[in-house]
Amino acid sequence: MTAAQKPAKRPAVAHFSSGPCAKRPGWSLQGLSNAFLGRSHRAKEGKARLKLAIDKTKAILGLPADYLCGIVPASDTGAYEMAMWTMLGARGVDALAWESFGKGWVTDITKQLKLKDVRVIEADYGRLPDLSKVDFSRDVLFTSNGTTSGVKVPNYDWIPADREGLTFADATSAAFAQGIDWSKIDVCTFSWQKVLGGEAAHGMLILSPRAVKRLETYTPAWPLPKVFRLMSGGKLIKGVFEGETINTPSMLATEDYLDALAWAESVGGLKGLMGRADANAKVLFDWIERTSWIANLAVKPETRSNTSVCLMITDPAVASLGKDAQAAFAKSLTSLLEKEGVAYDIAFYRDAPPGLRIWTGSTVEASDLAALTPWLDWAFAEAKTQLAKAA
Repeated sequence: MTAAQKPAKRPAVAHFSSGPCAKRPGWSLQGLSNAFLGRSHRAKEGKARLKLAIDKTKAILGLPADYLCGIVPASDTGAYEMAMWTMLGARGVDALAWESFGKGWVTDITKQLKLKDVRVIEADYGRLPDLSKVDFSRDVLFTSNGTTSGVKVPNYDWIPADREGLTFADATSAAFAQGIDWSKIDVCTFSWQKVLGGEAAHGMLILSPRAVKRLETYTPAWPLPKVFRLMSGGKLIKGVFEGETINTPSMLATEDYLDALAWAESVGGLKGLMGRADANAKVLFDWIERTSWIANLAVKPETRSNTSVCLMITDPAVASLGKDAQAAFAKSLTSLLEKEGVAYDIAFYRDAPPGLRIWTGSTVEASDLAALTPWLDWAFAEAKTQLAKAA
């Protein structure tokens, strides 16, 4: 195949967005036929559907029996903000930031909550911070998987079992795709529209007994919006973790999440989901190894995400350009792919280094990624030809 020749095979599904992510294989509107619509979510049947979503989530993730899991407003962002606003301030905070969303949490705790005792431990895109610098006598905030950098924590061994502070993990692109040592996590959040390809606007909040104790023994100095309140009369509102949501949920989106959870069970639960994501990422990793113009943004192999694979263009003619020109090149490449209908929404995140970002979570088929890689080579060759003509 010459550089200008279009590949013969196309991905059957060209959805490689890093959020909202591809629907599960075989998805159709028929899967929503049992949705509890036109009724109150507080009705017996409505609460039962919401509780079923919680119970299936806990079972698939293998949560300890004494951990709580609830459905909360505003996706992963709402869940993480709820955790920060209700629990931070009791201790000093160590905030880890190596990509856009981690940096966003730093902004919120310093500019919105205005916490004074905050240490920020940072690293550039593509790398993890020095985890040995973390002080676990303090509360610790981090992202399990950096969606905008493609960098994940390799494991949870760096977190001590006898920590004094709480650990807050934003695991929205890690839950259901990467192993999480729950004994090391006190607060975990994620959203339906990531690894399981559900619909937006709903977040999941997981609390350890230590996190619950913090809620019951500490009152923040600032007022809490209604959608953040997990306490009433000095006691935890346990109904939140049994299907009695704080605000009105979408029962249509809930049914879609239940459909995704049923599919997850059909492919082998957590082990099956992780295996699919690993196999998908390997398709891209193998292509990167044999391709001269591209590289994984994540420097160390053990930190490379198996869901949000972020890539940088290393071809000398492109790498020598200024950042704006590199960004324009990457966007021209992704525009070519979108025009051909072979890859949608794979441009780099706006704050990240220019390049590509391809979702390889479990709802993507490895065969579609295998069909995509020749198109990536084609689009690069086309974009480079256009660059040369413009010079």
